[in-house]
Amino acid sequence: MLKNLRKVLFLGVLFVAGAARAELSEDYKVVLLTENFPPFNMAIDDKNFARDEGIDGISADLVREIFKRAGIGYTLSLRFPWDRIYRLTLDKPSYGLFSTTFTEERKPLFKWVGPLAKSEWVLMAPPGSTIKVASLADAAKYNIGAYKNDAVSQHLESKGLKPLNSLRDQENVAKLMSGKIDLWATTDPVGRYLARQEGVSGMQIVLRFNAAELYLALNKDTPDEVVERLQKALDTLRAEGYVEQITNNYL
Repeated sequence: MLKNLRKVLFLGVLFVAGAARAELSEDYKVVLLTENFPPFNMAIDDKNFARDEGIDGISADLVREIFKRAGIGYTLSLRFPWDRIYRLTLDKPSYGLFSTTFTEERKPLFKWVGPLAKSEWVLMAPPGSTIKVASLADAAKYNIGAYKNDAVSQHLESKGLKPLNSLRDQENVAKLMSGKIDLWATTDPVGRYLARQEGVSGMQIVLRFNAAELYLALNKDTPDEVVERLQKALDTLRAEGYVEQITNNYL
């Protein structure tokens, strides 16, 4: 009887282990969301909504290839605003979001694949500005514009600053040029790219205050198998030089 009990327990363990590593169903798909965040992800027609091949950029091209290599299905949409798609990914299983800045505060909120790319957090002043700051503490006396629920804005708030948040990062260009804000907290090279799109060149970077890595953030209920396959595909692409090649195509 003891022998039979051991056999039953052994088979039970095998069943549980097999179920935990069961293959994904053929119709499994990740709902990928992104935003206009050039040159990493952007609508080809510069609008605030796009699907599939209407989206390009460093991260968009890379994510497509990652999913292709991993053999995992997906749909891809570019939407607005960031705050909405960020919350959708937090709340809905099988959702993913990029390019998402990885931070310690966000770490437990998602499952992560990356890094896809690197960037810097900066304070920008308009052309001809005489503002000089040595730290974020120095900058606190100025009106600082930022992008709502973006990692840069969240970081400023964690440091006790009170940025004036906009729903579109592009809005901060006009605010900066009209004097509604003194400084713009954004990501480089994104900020310079957006400013050029609005017809403004010669933006001054007055402070670099963080180096950041951009990731694909997946809802916490995403199966570990999906995360592992995607990360393995990315690591392989990086080893092949594919990531560097895509980056050089845009920068």
